[in-house]
This record gives sequence, structure tokens and C-alpha cells, in this order.
Amino acid sequence: MSLTSNLFFLFTAMGLCIYYIVPKRLQWVVLLICSYCYYMIISIPAVFFLLFSTLVTYGCALWIKHIDNIQVEEKVDVKKKKRIVIFGIVLDLGMLAFLKYSNFLILNINAITNSHINLFHMILPLGISYYTFQTLGYLLDVYWGRAEAETNLGKYALFVSFFPQLVQGPIGRYGRLADQLTSSHKFELHQIKYGVERIVWGLFKKMIVAEWASVYRIAIFSNPEQYSGIAVFGVLLYTIELYGDFAGGIDIVLGVAAMFGIRLDENFRQPLFSVSISDFWRRWHISLGTWMKDYVFYPLTLSKAMCKLQKKAKVKWGRKKGRFVTIAVSDLIVFVLVGLWHGPSWNNIGWGFYNGVIIATSGFMADTYKVWKTKLHIKDQSKGYHLFMILRTFILFNLGQYFDCVSSVGEALKMMKYSVTSFQPSQFLMISSGKLGVEYTPYALLTLFIGCVIWFIVSVLKEKGINMEEAAAKTPIALEFLICILLLISIPLFSPMSVARGFIYAQF
Repeated sequence: MSLTSNLFFLFTAMGLCIYYIVPKRLQWVVLLICSYCYYMIISIPAVFFLLFSTLVTYGCALWIKHIDNIQVEEKVDVKKKKRIVIFGIVLDLGMLAFLKYSNFLILNINAITNSHINLFHMILPLGISYYTFQTLGYLLDVYWGRAEAETNLGKYALFVSFFPQLVQGPIGRYGRLADQLTSSHKFELHQIKYGVERIVWGLFKKMIVAEWASVYRIAIFSNPEQYSGIAVFGVLLYTIELYGDFAGGIDIVLGVAAMFGIRLDENFRQPLFSVSISDFWRRWHISLGTWMKDYVFYPLTLSKAMCKLQKKAKVKWGRKKGRFVTIAVSDLIVFVLVGLWHGPSWNNIGWGFYNGVIIATSGFMADTYKVWKTKLHIKDQSKGYHLFMILRTFILFNLGQYFDCVSSVGEALKMMKYSVTSFQPSQFLMISSGKLGVEYTPYALLTLFIGCVIWFIVSVLKEKGINMEEAAAKTPIALEFLICILLLISIPLFSPMSVARGFIYAQF
């Protein structure tokens, strides 16, 4: 049941009606039932993996709470708590690792040893990476004393399975989400209106911008020799497709949640206006970035191994750069893990390593960059330098995308070669626009361009600090309604297909 399907919106509408009709104390129960019904419609067998992750982390958190309670007047057995949390992490993360990475491991073993180990024939449950990280975050928060263990299994199960975010994110934090899910909410028209507008905006990004970009990106990357003259556009189209697909899906998720009175965390903040790769990852897939920072990066940099490395690095390079060595190593490890999170392939590992190297190098060279800017009389506040930094970051990000949008390193290098040796934009006119044929291609490209311009204008306004929700509230209701209707009408009129493909990030 895709987030763009009529069935999903019918399901949501029915859930909303029941949610606001039942006594407020039962609203969270309605949400829990809706969430499990939604996942059962997608895949009944996959529900068992969701339950496993829920029960493991729920039980381990209660076990930790029990230890804390019985040892209030004594010294808490820290080692025992640590063993419990490790046990929970191994079971929870082990399930994800087996389902997602076992075949990747077998393929590499077969390649290295010339073995013929059979692969597992299994389908990865939708959204498993999201709810696994969400449950692991909860367990670690309880272990570190940041959150109180939930004793009500149903309420905790709702936190794990809340249906709008289950297969698309954002990755929720227990401390910010649990109370919202279980609190009572009264029907408020402005919440419904905001939710509908956010959904329509998400559908516009997904169904028009992302889907048209996908048509041409697939054509270019499926026949790189035939369309070698527009290889560089293939990568740019992939960036547009990926951003529109993921950000559009998140808009729909946030819109649906808002109609239930629940505000999920934003997952994007104009990432294409970033001035560095570090800044980019603070703006793109924010919930994953902050999760990695809080649960991997900080514990890693404070670990005993990193402290020993830092001491050695300080002796060799001095105090300041010695400290950056441990940060650089931690960054590399984190981004390799981010690459693996995106998929079990060497392409994704290379893509993560590429981002990690840039961020690590930038931190290590920070003082050198300051010296260069002083000598060249470059001011950080100047508009020209700011635009240069945005353009540089955009180029660096897209270079990494060569490895993300193909199936092998060889294909990525081939596309890179074509990007700098051949340039024939007229080849776009040879690509068929789906069932509409080649004749419609100029109009389709114009549709994609106009869609990107509209999105760009909205992004500029948001980057300037304009709160679009507040701005919409101040807009005359007739004009607001007209804009919403025009966007809604434009989707079936200008989308390349009547039914959208599945979301890219739903497969993670």
C-alpha cells in the first residue's frame, strides 16, 4: 500500500474518522490497530520481524529498569546492564544484518574463495532499517538514563510501528514522540488543513518532479553508450529524482501524522543550499544523521580505543590536529556505516567512504583553509563566496552520486568518463516520454523544469527563514484553497504515469 495510492488515503481517512470519534483515552489504541493493519496489508510475514524487534527492545529495557529499581540503595551493577544492552543490540541488529547483508557476505566469500555457497531467497521487510534504528535508539536511551522504560507494551509497540513513518521515516526518538502518540488529541481544522497541504506538496514532488526525472535518468543509465552525450545530466536527474522521491514521501508522512495531531521531526532543510558536505548531512535525512551522531559517532570518539589513538596522534601532529585524527577516523567509520545502511554493495560502501573522506579532510584542513582565505582576502560573509561554497558542495555531492545510482564501480567510472568527454544535450529529444512517445519529450522536459523552478522558489523562501505554515495561515483562504487545488489537479495532468513507482527509501 504505497503512500501515493488511493487505498492508502482511503485507509488514512477511515482511520481519522474512527480516531476522532472514539473516546480520547482510546485514540492511541486506534493508532496501534491502524498501524498493524497497515503493515499486515503490506506483508503478514513481515509483521513477525516487527514484533521481534519490538519485544526484544521492550524486554531488555524493562530488564534494565528492574536492575535500577532493585539497586536503588546499592551500587548499580553497570556491567550487568551493559551485558543486557549488548544482548538486545545483538538480537535486534542481528536480525537486520542477517536479512539485509547475509547474501552480500556470501557473494563476497564466493568471489574470494571460489566457493558456491547458496544465497538465501528472502524479501527484505519494508522499513526494517527504520524501525530497527528506532528501537535501538530507545534501548540505548534507557540504558544511558535519557528515557524511562515504557511498561505498557501496547504504547511502546505504537512508538515502533506508527504507520505513516513505518516504511519511510523519519527515524523517531522516544523522548519526542512517545507522549504525542499516547496523548489525547481533539479535532482541529487547521491541523487537517496543514496536513492536506503538506500531502499535496509531497505528491507534487514525487509524482511530477521525481517521476519525470526518473523517466530520463533510467533511459540514460540503461543505455550509457547511446546517451553518452547527456551522462552528466543523468547524475543531475538522479539527484532530482532521489530528492523529490524521498522529500516528497516525507512530506506525505508528516502531513498524515499532523492530521492525527502528531508532529514528526523534519527530515530535510534545503540541503541543496549547503555550503559543505558536513552542512549537507545536517540538512539531508536529518533523522539518520542525528541518529548516527548520537548513537555511533559520540560513543566511538569517547571509546578507549579512540582515546589511545588520540594520545598517539597528539604526540605526532600536535594537540589540535591530534584531536582531529580521532574525529576523522570516527567520521569515516560512521559514513561507511551510512553507506551500508543505504544498501549491501561495495558501491554504497564506496559512496559512504567518499563522503567520510571529504568531511574528515575538511576538519583536518580547517586551519589551512583559514590561512588561504586570509591570503586571498576572501570574506566568509560575501555573497560570491557563499554561492561558490554552495556550488562546490553541489558538485562534490553529485560526484558521489555516480556511485549511488549504478550497480558497479565500473559503470560509475564509465559514466564519469562520458560526462567529461561527450556533451550533446540534443540527445534528450531521442528519449521517449513513456507512453506519450518522443513527440511529447520537449513538453515533458518543460514540465520537469517548471516543477523544479516552483520547488526552488519555495526552498529559497524557506532558506530566508519564512515559515511556510505560518505564511499559508496568513494567506486568504480562497487563494490558499486555489493553490492547493491547482497543485492537486496538476498531478494527474502532468505526471508521467497514473500510478507512481514505489519510494526508493522504502526499500531500506
